[in-house]
This record gives sequence, structure tokens and C-alpha cells, in this order.
Amino acid sequence: MSYVRIRPFRPEDAAAMYEVHRRAFDGRLDEPHIAARLHAAGKDPVSLVAVTGDAVVGHVVFSPVTLDGPGADFTMVGLGPVGVLPERQGAGIGSRLIREGLAACRSAGYDAAVVLGHPAVYQRFGFERAGRSGLGNEYGVDDEFMVVSLRGSLIGAQAMVRYQPEFGDTGA
Repeated sequence: MSYVRIRPFRPEDAAAMYEVHRRAFDGRLDEPHIAARLHAAGKDPVSLVAVTGDAVVGHVVFSPVTLDGPGADFTMVGLGPVGVLPERQGAGIGSRLIREGLAACRSAGYDAAVVLGHPAVYQRFGFERAGRSGLGNEYGVDDEFMVVSLRGSLIGAQAMVRYQPEFGDTGA
């Protein structure tokens, strides 16, 4: 298997990034549309691609989320979408994207990251049920809505987390 390196997303990666998400999600267009809309709106403070040679084989984006409530002074990002080409899945590429993305978010000064996803997948990266920290979300999801602290404690982070409008109608 060829060497995979992780680097920041560049505008010229847009078409390949779209294809990665389309294929990773079995042809569904919601995820590639969300990623493309976040990039177009400049709401992608951390966006990484996994590259083999010149080919993009994976992508992850983190976008700012807003908080309504007493804990609104925390700065958080939302993880996702993350995708890897089907033929490259199972080789740790997605895990590397998430780990390096979380490290970049920490370096950028974010307090925490949230994700809507399968608990068994994201617990490996330190994510815990966000409700335990007093965080809710606009989708009413409980067990699948998770948070990981990137800098310090989340005590007092009680708030409603809202994702960027680009997560709404994807046009798919």
C-alpha cells in the first residue's frame, strides 16, 4: 500500500474532495454538498485531505458551531463530514484525519469539538456523550451527539449547540 500523507485542503482539491464524500457515502449527496458549501462559505477553519501521490483519498472538515446559553463563551467546532474512498477504508486513514484534525483544532485555540455520529466510532478519539456536559443540539439527538475537550474542562458548558446553516438544505 502506498504512503498516505495528511495536508491542509486547498481549493484545487474541491472536485476530488466532493468525489471522496460521494463515494464514501454510497452515492449520497448530502455529505459532499455540506463539505462543498462549508468551503465555499469559508466556514472551514480546519480542513484536511489524505493524499497518496497526487490523489486525494480522504477528507475531513471542522466548522465553527454556535452556542446558545450560559456556556456560550466556549469556542467549539463540529467534526464532519469525514470520508475515505471505499477502496482505502479500513487502513486507518479516517482515524489519522480525525486525530490530526483534532490536534489542529486544539492548536487553533478551540475549546472542544462536537460530532453527530456512532458512539462506538468516536469514543476511540475521546468523544463522550455531550449531554453529560450539559450540551444539547438542534437535532434533538442524545447518544449520538458527542463532545471532546481540546483545552481544559467543559464544566459550565451548558448550551444548545447549533451547526452552520450549510448543514441544512443541501440541495441533494
